[in-house]
Amino acid sequence: MTTAFTHDAQAGTSAGAPGASITPGRRILGALRHDRAALLSASFLALMVLMALCAPLISALTGQGPTQFDMAAIDVDAGGLPKGAFGGISAEHPFGVEPLNGRDILARIAYGARVSFLIAASATVLTTLLGVVLGMVAGFYGGWVDQVVSRVMDFLMAFPALIFMIAILSSLPTGNRSLLLVAVISLFGWPYLARVVRGQTLTLLNRDFVEAARASGASRRDLVFKEILPNLRSSLIVMTTLAVPGYIGTEAGLSFLGVGVSPPTPSWGQMIANSVTWYAVDPLYFAIPGLFLFLTVLSLTVLGDRVRAATDAGEAA
Repeated sequence: MTTAFTHDAQAGTSAGAPGASITPGRRILGALRHDRAALLSASFLALMVLMALCAPLISALTGQGPTQFDMAAIDVDAGGLPKGAFGGISAEHPFGVEPLNGRDILARIAYGARVSFLIAASATVLTTLLGVVLGMVAGFYGGWVDQVVSRVMDFLMAFPALIFMIAILSSLPTGNRSLLLVAVISLFGWPYLARVVRGQTLTLLNRDFVEAARASGASRRDLVFKEILPNLRSSLIVMTTLAVPGYIGTEAGLSFLGVGVSPPTPSWGQMIANSVTWYAVDPLYFAIPGLFLFLTVLSLTVLGDRVRAATDAGEAA
């Protein structure tokens, strides 16, 4: 059964293979390869993902774990400030150490990246799953099913999400905060995706290729998985790409406020919160995690925006 998505995918042919179809994914990648901002963002994100994956190796090479105190690296007589210039930067501590306890900032940045990416990726997967399933169910079946799902979406979207995340997390036990963060972020995140999926499902149901499939006796399963879902792919790629930086920022913000990742587990937001009282005398302790958080969110946002632009250009071609 030929869908509109398939027609778009077959709109062009590759130079090296005449007659071969260019898939939307290849078209997007081709556009991104010629976009300097997208390449820089992707390169930085690849470096951060590599740092997160290799966090244990980094600790093994430097001999400094994320929770390991190094009291020899701080000056007790100076109120716990790191010894040496620039926050205690040295061969043993390339990014310096934390005041008072001497924990290695590089190790905590690497392990903090692992926590941030894991929570953001897990929340994105769960949010996408809930949003796609419930949005398609509401749009496909309509009637009372649509009314129930839509009212639940309206109910959750009416809440000031950050305030209620803080309230919920403050009232829950501190055990396994990463799992709780994923659950709470997903609870308030899925309605935004579900509303878009519902609207596009309603539009696709009235398209000629879906009517033709229904008239030819296609089952509901075939209509959903062969006709509607493939035509949602571009929108889902864009929305999930743009959701990740938001979830990283949310995790950092909640950890900064003390209701996110609990010590001693490293978190960028937690590090920034601890550094606030030291920024006047040890500015790098504040600047380094803040810079990593800023560049990561910026890179994800720029890459998501470029993916959106490439997707829109491909659909218009």
